[in-house]
Amino acid sequence: MVPLKANEIYGNWATLLLPLDDDESINFKQLEDEIDTLIAHGVNGIYSNGTAGEFYNQTEDEFDQINEILATKCNAASMPFQIGCSHMSPKISLERLKRAKLLKPSAVQVILPDWFVPSQAEIIHFLTRLAEEADPIRLVLYNPPHAKTKLLPSDFAEILLAGIPLAGCKVSGGDEKWYREMSELLVPFSVFVPGHQLATGISQGAHGTYSNVACLHPAFAQNWYNDMVNKTGDPFEMQSRIQQFMQQCMVPYIRDQAYANQAVDKFMAAVGGWTPISTRLRWPYRWIPEEEIHVVKQRCAELLPEVFMQRSTKNQNTKP
Repeated sequence: MVPLKANEIYGNWATLLLPLDDDESINFKQLEDEIDTLIAHGVNGIYSNGTAGEFYNQTEDEFDQINEILATKCNAASMPFQIGCSHMSPKISLERLKRAKLLKPSAVQVILPDWFVPSQAEIIHFLTRLAEEADPIRLVLYNPPHAKTKLLPSDFAEILLAGIPLAGCKVSGGDEKWYREMSELLVPFSVFVPGHQLATGISQGAHGTYSNVACLHPAFAQNWYNDMVNKTGDPFEMQSRIQQFMQQCMVPYIRDQAYANQAVDKFMAAVGGWTPISTRLRWPYRWIPEEEIHVVKQRCAELLPEVFMQRSTKNQNTKP
């Protein structure tokens, strides 16, 4: 797989959810089937070891096996893929990157060191070392809302002007001023925003999403993105209904019951019904009981009946 340039990273990217058996071992057969399903649904790309991939809770042997499977299947299908090399330890993240590079991903995703807040100089020093090891594969910086260091557009500008070859970022988005400042960065740079904000993001100059909506159903998420690019339908009306579903059905699990985001991602996949993997998470995190799927699925069908229409996107992958 040829490394992607910043202007080639766009659209609806689906995360690889971690399938677990009751003993918390990884079900690699389900993992293979999950990748096959994502490829069949024609998403713009697949990435491993995001939050829902539980990157923070894998052994290094598991990390290698997951990504070898992903690389083999995606390369055979000419599907762009990124490998998440993130870890709370910068040393482990660096070692993961060295091994991931051999699999020739389209890009690699990283987070900033997490135990103590790094200064801007330390961030640049950290990313410089990773970029040198990754070359010619480029970095995507994952800076989620819960990160200890939340980067501003001015921070990204400084990182890019330091010569660090970032291909893109995964961030929470912002207001019109934030989008304007991100669009004014002088180095080509792909900005990805949350899936449930994609219509707003695309209208303001974002390039795509590492999508939580694809957790609900990858074909549904891909069709929505394709409709935006093809200027068919009303993407903002769809976004309004997606956000209503999230607010009514998903946010309470996080806000009121203190479930982690990855618990909600896996639960949405169970609601969408596109993969048989369970809602289980690895210790010590709780998962949402599967007994609750039916009620939420009914509400989803009322708000977003398109989720269950499963209109095929294969070979309809759309570039802006």
